[in-house]
Amino acid sequence: MTEHATAQPAGARPRVLSGIQPTADSFHLGNYLGALRNWVAMQDDYETFYTIVDLHAITVPQDPAVLRANTRVSFAQTIAAGVDPQRSAVFVQSHVPEHAQLGWVLMCLTGFGEASRMTQFKDKAGKQGTSAASVGLFTYPILQAADILLYQAAEVPVGEDQRQHLELTRDLAQRFNSRFSETFVVPKAHVLKGAAKVLDFADPTAKMSKSSPGGCIFLLEEPKRISKKIKSAVTDSEAAIRFDPENQPGVSNLLEVLSALSGTPVPELVAGYEGVLYGTLKGDVADAVVALAEPFAARTQELLDDPAELDRIMASGAQRAREVAARTLADVYEAIGFVPPAR
Repeated sequence: MTEHATAQPAGARPRVLSGIQPTADSFHLGNYLGALRNWVAMQDDYETFYTIVDLHAITVPQDPAVLRANTRVSFAQTIAAGVDPQRSAVFVQSHVPEHAQLGWVLMCLTGFGEASRMTQFKDKAGKQGTSAASVGLFTYPILQAADILLYQAAEVPVGEDQRQHLELTRDLAQRFNSRFSETFVVPKAHVLKGAAKVLDFADPTAKMSKSSPGGCIFLLEEPKRISKKIKSAVTDSEAAIRFDPENQPGVSNLLEVLSALSGTPVPELVAGYEGVLYGTLKGDVADAVVALAEPFAARTQELLDDPAELDRIMASGAQRAREVAARTLADVYEAIGFVPPAR
C-alpha cells in the first residue's frame, strides 16, 4: 500500500472498529459476554473505535423519542462496561457525517446483484415482507462497510452472522483501490477469543435476544428479576450436570455463562458439581450474573444522571473519530474526482 494521509505510522497499534445498535433500553448478557467484554480487552493491544450505530437503527421504523433515549443509554452502558473514553474513540455514528458520505460512494460501487445476495437482508426482509422493507435495510451492509473503511481498520471483530458483510467490505476496498488508487486498508476478521454465545434461558435452542424477553437477561433489570429468570431456566429431566450442548443445551448454557463470568473452565465446573442438583448450579449462575449487573447498572445510572458530562464524552469521541474519518473521506473524494470546496 502506498503512503497516504490516512495510513498509520509504522509501529502504530492496528485499528479496530466495532459498533452496537441502540435498539433496546438495556444491553443483555449476550451483548456483554459476546462483544462488550472483548471491546474492553482489545483496548490494550489496538487503537479502538467503538460506535453506537444509530444510522443503522433507522433501517427499521423507530420512535424518535425512544431512539434518542436508547442511544444515550447505550452510550452510557458502553462506558459502564469498561470501555475507557480516554483510551478509545467512543462515539455516536450520526455525529460523524462521513459515515453516510462514504456510504453513498460505496453504494455507487456495489452491484445490485451483489447487494441482493446479503443473507441478513433476506432474513430481515422476510420478517417484514419485502415490499415493506426499506432501501436502507437493503443497503445496510454497504453502510457497514463505510463504517469500517473510514477508520482504515486492520481488523474487525465479527461473529458468524457478519462474515458475509466483512467479505463485501473487503471486496469494495479492493475494488476502490484497483479502480482509483490505493486508498483503503483491506480489513481482516478478528476472531474474538473467549466470546461466549449465550442462549435464551427459556429456550436454550435459540440465541439470547431482546425479542424474546422471557429468557433474556437484561443487565439493567432489577436483580430479583434477573435471579428469578435464571433460576427458572429451562433444563431437562436428567439429573446429572454435564456439558453436552446437543442433549443438554440448557445445562450447558448455564455452565458456559458461569465459566465466562468466573474464569473457571467448564470441565472444572462439571467436576465440582458432581452429584449436585440443577438448582445449585442455577443459584450460582444467578449470583454471578447479579454480581456483574448491579455495579454495571449503578455506573450506567451515574452517567445518565449527569447529561452534560455524557454529552461532553460523546462530543470528544466524535471529534476523535472525525479526525480520522475526515482524512479518509478527503482521500476518497480526491481519488474519484470530486472538486474540493473552496476554502
